[in-house]
Amino acid sequence: MLASPTVAGRRRVSQAELDMIIDAHERYLAGRPRGKRAVLRFIDFSGLGFARRNLAGADLSSSIFEGCQMAGTTLDRAILLGCDLRRADLAGASLVRADLRGATLRGANLTVADLTDADLREGHTPAPDHGTGLASHKTVAQIGVIDEAVLVGATLDRSRLDGASAHGADFTDCAMRGANLSGANLKDAVFVGAILQGAEVAGANLENANFEGSVLTDVDVASARTDGAHFEGALTAPSAEAVAKAPGLIAAILAHETWRRTGGEEGAPARLMGEDLRPLGDKLLRGARLTAADLRGACLVGLDLSEVELQGANLERADLRGALLSRADLRGCRLANANLTKADMRAVQLGGLPLGPSRVAPAMLTSSRLRYVLGQGADLSNAVLDGADLRGADFTGAILDGASFTAADTTSSLGLS
Repeated sequence: MLASPTVAGRRRVSQAELDMIIDAHERYLAGRPRGKRAVLRFIDFSGLGFARRNLAGADLSSSIFEGCQMAGTTLDRAILLGCDLRRADLAGASLVRADLRGATLRGANLTVADLTDADLREGHTPAPDHGTGLASHKTVAQIGVIDEAVLVGATLDRSRLDGASAHGADFTDCAMRGANLSGANLKDAVFVGAILQGAEVAGANLENANFEGSVLTDVDVASARTDGAHFEGALTAPSAEAVAKAPGLIAAILAHETWRRTGGEEGAPARLMGEDLRPLGDKLLRGARLTAADLRGACLVGLDLSEVELQGANLERADLRGALLSRADLRGCRLANANLTKADMRAVQLGGLPLGPSRVAPAMLTSSRLRYVLGQGADLSNAVLDGADLRGADFTGAILDGASFTAADTTSSLGLS
């Protein structure tokens, strides 16, 4: 029988004692004197504050964190085996490669948290000795539980949730590429706009789950329970027609390069309006020179477009969800009404494009969707983002000189105030 976490037998610590322990752990991580790795098993931390502290690699096995303030906390590679994190505030926390086997996250706030490669499977955890509060020789099996948790905009790429329970959890706009959800209980869960490319859902309970507008490329739901599930507007694998058109699209891109290189004397500008470019793969498009190309309404979901040159290109209404655009040159680009949710735009150039001695074309992102974008170090000089949806976007260190954000939604964003 599966056991539930309990506070019985666990030692309670004060906030002052906790702060001293974390101070020592942070010195340990920095290689400074008097540093000591935090090993805090079977502790009751209920209601204490950890916000924006660094506990990377700490061993916190079988401890209680119910209702703790942990927003922005770094818990990369931390051992959270069998922990009780019910209703904990982990918004923006980093849990990369964290061991969460058998942990309970029921009702936790994991908005924009990073759980890349995190393990939330069943775990066999030592039972506490009720007399000493320490581990006994007995172990109990606990499934990972994230029922009714809020994971809006979170990253769970390659995470392990196989066999876990996430009944009623909210995964809206999550990145879950390559996640293992096989055998998981996802009944009534919300995946609206989520990117589940290559996720494994064999044997999962998807009854009444909402996948509207999600990315389900390379996701086989045939062996999952899907009664009552909603898949309206979900993006699946490229159609046979799109695959058949790939050679012609490749030829058009190569002709565009010739046109650009010869100043228009040879080749022809690329006209890729409404095309699905996913069959082209990353090799052709990474670093491609597509200056002034017409990509209105094109599908570029999940593609690697790092260092691509798209100066003055038209990408209005294009679907760029989860695309890799780091260090791309998008000066003067038109991206009105484009969907860039969860795109990687770190160090992207979105400044004005010089057109002459006194003319500059600004990048136009009017009414675009940039939810949960990674835009650290981006150049947004003079960019027009009026009416854009920038909820949860991180533009820490971005250059904003002359940028316009009239009527833009910057709720929970970073670096834009």
